[in-house]
Amino acid sequence: MTKKVIPLIDSRSALPPTLPSILETPTGLLADELGRPLHDLRISVTDRCNFRCIYCMPREVFDKDYAFLPHTALLSFEEITRLASLFVAHGVHKIRLTGGEPLLRKNIERLIEMLSALKTPDGKDLDLTLTTNGSLLARKAQSLKDAGLKRVTVSLDALDEAIFKRMNDADFPVADVLHGLDVAHQVGLGPIKVNMVVKRGVNDQEILPMARHFKDTPYILRFIEYMDVGASNGWKMDEVMSSAEVAQRIHSELPLQPIAANYTGETAQRWRYADGSGEIGLISSVTQAFCHDCSRARLSTEGKLYTCLFATAGHDLRALLRSEGSDREISSVIAQLWRARDDRYSELRTQNTEGLTPARKKVEMSYIGG
Repeated sequence: MTKKVIPLIDSRSALPPTLPSILETPTGLLADELGRPLHDLRISVTDRCNFRCIYCMPREVFDKDYAFLPHTALLSFEEITRLASLFVAHGVHKIRLTGGEPLLRKNIERLIEMLSALKTPDGKDLDLTLTTNGSLLARKAQSLKDAGLKRVTVSLDALDEAIFKRMNDADFPVADVLHGLDVAHQVGLGPIKVNMVVKRGVNDQEILPMARHFKDTPYILRFIEYMDVGASNGWKMDEVMSSAEVAQRIHSELPLQPIAANYTGETAQRWRYADGSGEIGLISSVTQAFCHDCSRARLSTEGKLYTCLFATAGHDLRALLRSEGSDREISSVIAQLWRARDDRYSELRTQNTEGLTPARKKVEMSYIGG
């Protein structure tokens, strides 16, 4: 048997930030070159995970010899909160904590407490959320809620035990994730979204079982097209099942009706069951790119700012923090970087999907969060 080899290029590089010649005071309104506002900030709190999902951290790459970041490289909770406050001053209303698996970060409840104390320029609470694989959720749900977390999104790629374990490659049971969902719902971390990454020929047979299971429940099931994030997952276009095909498969048994987005820039197209028994979401980054209204910035575990999920390099804000840069200086750098943003990788990729190969040296999703 020939061993599968996936070349991995360490793209955790960062461009040195340059201070603008004129420093500025945030106004709460900041737009990029395409007129897209800065509204969402995704913060990766760890690059480690206890799963080895085949589409994100395949074991043949992220093995016992893989060099994860040392603890000293990670932003401290105080540094994360300081940067978050500067992003909020520029208009961020929603912060999502990601990883890796964010619940592996020790004392994450303390960080949530610190972030939940931040207010938007108009005095409102932040929409503070977290994405998790669910493995530690039952144990931590109450403390997360008590710390000020609003909602959680849980990854679950199958209900079938064998398929799920093959996807997570960690021998983790479905029942424990479902139990975590129930505990999170009971303590009030909602509305809870359940994310299923669909990979053709691997777990697409689970689309209808997942839809049936979560129909008429408090949970919102979302189907995500398998994406070419990073270089480690060996992405191929023929392994992508389009959201249109997912919707048709569900609609053939459980009739669906489209519904309006909750807000501009929402990643998922929303559908409800015709009988009123719940809704699903379809995230179509490959076949129906939504770059045109993307309002998300991403902060890596070690303080690099990425303006796109498919970026090739970040901007080192940690260097400014640890060289005693002032809030005004760092804030002005953030404004300068966002105004220069013109990323629209998914739209360009969608325009030229035929014959596409994943050759672009993109940063890994496990490093900057999904």
